[in-house]
Amino acid sequence: MIVVTGGAGFIGSNLVAALAARGHHDVAVIDRFGTGDKWRNLAKHELATIVRPEDTLAFLDQHAAEIDVVFHMGAISATTERDVDAIVANNVALSMDLWRWCAWRGARFIYASSAATYGDGALGFVDDGDVAALARLRPLNAYGWSKHLVDRRFARAVELGETVPPQWAGLKFFNVYGPNEAHKGDMMSVVAKLTPTVQAGHAAKLFKSHRPDFADGGQLRDFIWVGDCVGVMLWLLDTPGVSGLFNVGTGKARSFKDLAEATFAALGQEPRIDYFPMPDELQGKYQYFTQASTDKLRAAGFTRPFTELEEGVRRYVQDYLTQPDPFA
Repeated sequence: MIVVTGGAGFIGSNLVAALAARGHHDVAVIDRFGTGDKWRNLAKHELATIVRPEDTLAFLDQHAAEIDVVFHMGAISATTERDVDAIVANNVALSMDLWRWCAWRGARFIYASSAATYGDGALGFVDDGDVAALARLRPLNAYGWSKHLVDRRFARAVELGETVPPQWAGLKFFNVYGPNEAHKGDMMSVVAKLTPTVQAGHAAKLFKSHRPDFADGGQLRDFIWVGDCVGVMLWLLDTPGVSGLFNVGTGKARSFKDLAEATFAALGQEPRIDYFPMPDELQGKYQYFTQASTDKLRAAGFTRPFTELEEGVRRYVQDYLTQPDPFA
């Protein structure tokens, strides 16, 4: 059995779709749905069961003999979330419980970390899992801190020679875009937000820059197609001898202006972009540049090329966002 926490969420549901396409029908999803359409992220796929998050450990104990791998994608992922106690309960405590459970039961453990752990990027974006290297990073928000805290604890467990899962991998996802993110609301990718705006005949709106070394719309991100993230996870599933902390980005930073222009192109329109001031609460906490170092992932044996921004945006817009059924 394969367990996917956050399996109805954005990255998690795309992983479930890929597992279903491979013929895995023994997938257990741990998630909550609320009253919206989040359930549609899973509607096309056969599942073994769906479990409430509060029942996670009881379910794992009940099915311990059947569980081979736990993909832990569940988290509060909003970088603007202010309830730090909720972040700790969801992002820290459960992650550590799952790590310990997998170590004790001999199950593999692959979990979502984040590029938000790198903070303002002053120390670069190298996925060094060494305890001392991790200690130097300074995340800018509580979400990034929660992911960083977990990375540091697991690195310490490895350094101390504690019992660890037979395979473990922390994945520092960069700026992911793709289908099944509508439930995220304001935390959706820029492509998802821009598409209906452009379709309605309006100009795209992007943040002005508040730094002289970046033009308006010239803020740079490592945008990665969600299918590439899933490709890394499937490769880890197929390569149980690989463990460690890995960046999951393309290694090629692109501007928000590039992203907006790709969205216009996917819709067959000429680009029109307006710029507006960044909210005060984001200034000082905003990453102007992210770019994953992919050397470690490549050295571990992952050879699949990453999707170019224009192709990923075209696929997302034309195959999903503009279709009657936009779900993967």
